[in-house]
Amino acid sequence: MNEERDQFEGHAWFTLSGDVNSDMVRRVFDAAADMTEDRVGTAHILMQSNGGYVSDGICLYNYLSNLPIRFFTYNAGAVASIAVIVFLAGERRHASETARFMVHKSHASAPHGARPDALRIIVEGLQADDARTEQLIRDHVRLTDEHWRIHAYSDLHLTASEALAVGLVDLVQDFAPPKGQRVTNI
Repeated sequence: MNEERDQFEGHAWFTLSGDVNSDMVRRVFDAAADMTEDRVGTAHILMQSNGGYVSDGICLYNYLSNLPIRFFTYNAGAVASIAVIVFLAGERRHASETARFMVHKSHASAPHGARPDALRIIVEGLQADDARTEQLIRDHVRLTDEHWRIHAYSDLHLTASEALAVGLVDLVQDFAPPKGQRVTNI
């Protein structure tokens, strides 16, 4: 019994769900502060998110990637849009057999009657967001030329086995905290 407990010394298990937005950023910041105080060395995080704001997702990616904590991320259902970038902050990334990922270009809507110069600014912002997220994807994932063609014009959907083949996940494995270990919602 002590061997099993010692094996997971410094590990902690968490769930993180919802939109990637300023509220999620605050929740993750608070949780990471608690993790460092509790001397967590490895955090296992089950994610469920349909996406949100690009800047918030990139902020979380950069923050989690640079903390002195090893993050293992898990997808047991759906990780989509900018949440895929947050998922990539995991040093090890896992997905349940039935999990799905969805990657797409940024989108926004313009106010009714927007002037051409306002529309140009919106488009330039979307292009900048796409360049930032696509670079992070290229840094971690080996999408095929066909995947990139789909991504250019549509939503790219990947199953767990497809995500494994392109390096988005390291292992098709469920989020399964050891018996007796606490799971905390972020």
